[in-house]
Amino acid sequence: MTADLTALETDLVAALTRKENHRRRRRRPAVVIPVALIAAALSTVALACGTAGDLHLDPTQWSILGGGSIDGGHGAYVHAERTSDGSPSTFMVEHDDGLAPYQAFLLHEKTLAAANQTSPTPVRIEPGALCTPSELANAESIAMATLRAQYEPGTDAQTTQATVESAVRSAFGGSECRGLDYAAEQARLVYAGKMPAAKLMPGIS
Repeated sequence: MTADLTALETDLVAALTRKENHRRRRRRPAVVIPVALIAAALSTVALACGTAGDLHLDPTQWSILGGGSIDGGHGAYVHAERTSDGSPSTFMVEHDDGLAPYQAFLLHEKTLAAANQTSPTPVRIEPGALCTPSELANAESIAMATLRAQYEPGTDAQTTQATVESAVRSAFGGSECRGLDYAAEQARLVYAGKMPAAKLMPGIS
């Protein structure tokens, strides 16, 4: 088991290292996403969880608990625990370069579902059925409109998270679908200049 986890971590690190230069101009040839396991306690920014410059999971800061992959490695995840305080996080990598935006969303959701099934701690599951293409596009449109109304272009995605997620969920009211957090994140990263607008659903800019 230890050898399998070490090999998985090595594969994730290698994928991140190969794609790091591309990250500066486009998101997700390989994307690492920390998934909130307990909403108020965990980080949601991948860059904050790597060591300086190379996005390794520093073994002096993180203890690997488990992990897995889907679709022949197109999606993979690692559960880890911070050595300083025992707080858990899940890190995901998705190889979606060349996928249409909605197909990238489906890969994300499939990877997330696999990670949630093996999570050693309770996870928050979004309500509703999986968002359709039109619902995902609508959510991204609402998120972008909220960003333009309240923030300057380039504002850090962490800063805008709570406001944008709240606006998207309020707009959907009692008809929430699973993927609204993803849509809000996509829009926030585009607005922050961390991801090209082409990664959004067609017609969203």
